[in-house]
Amino acid sequence: MRYYYLTDPGKVRDHNEDSVVITENSSKEILLAVADGMGGHNAGEVASSIAISHIGKRFREMSSVGNQEDAFNWLKEIFSEINVLIYKHTEEHPESKGMGTTLVVAILTDEFLLFGNIGDSSGFVVKNNALHKITEDHTLVNLLVKSGELTEEEAKDHPRKNVLMKALGAITNVEIDIFSVEKDIDGIMLCSDGLTNMLDTEQIMKVLNEELTIEEKLQKLIFKCNNRGGNDNISIAYLDKGGAE
Repeated sequence: MRYYYLTDPGKVRDHNEDSVVITENSSKEILLAVADGMGGHNAGEVASSIAISHIGKRFREMSSVGNQEDAFNWLKEIFSEINVLIYKHTEEHPESKGMGTTLVVAILTDEFLLFGNIGDSSGFVVKNNALHKITEDHTLVNLLVKSGELTEEEAKDHPRKNVLMKALGAITNVEIDIFSVEKDIDGIMLCSDGLTNMLDTEQIMKVLNEELTIEEKLQKLIFKCNNRGGNDNISIAYLDKGGAE
């Protein structure tokens, strides 16, 4: 099992508001997480850093996340803790008012695989040479697609496609999605929307299938995004469960 992550500011933004972590606890359970911050005065990068630092630290401190129900409850608890931390920071630093962050997480143990998310950063699994999206985007446009008011094609170029309906730091009560996924997969990929807004799943999978190291694959994906304009920060966390690298 091999894993790697990369984050890049892209070609348009003057700083990177994304944060990423891949870490293990003493039981060799693995956590992957990607956060995409938002807010003026560089507050977005503060919000995403708070999220990633906190969840990484808490995961490493545990000897084990426990069974699937324990992990489910831990995810709900940790998202809530991060939300409070962001609120506290905003109270102490009024100039950062309005800051927030998305957060997508995957926990892989010998017994189960869980994904948790809020916002529009995405979680995928790789299986049978295809990329399968697990998470759902908490965006206005996705809500309109689900209600039948927009088609998938109309959603792609909608002027309000980046309007979030949920994020950490945006509301006092956090409601996250948690997905239990079968462990019989070839890989896990988490990313910010800087990747998925530039490349579709087939284009991403074409790179992941190439005879390259994990690091080279992620470098190539970021290069492709930047080559198409790189209009957002790009972050990718990738785990190859096959260990073929």
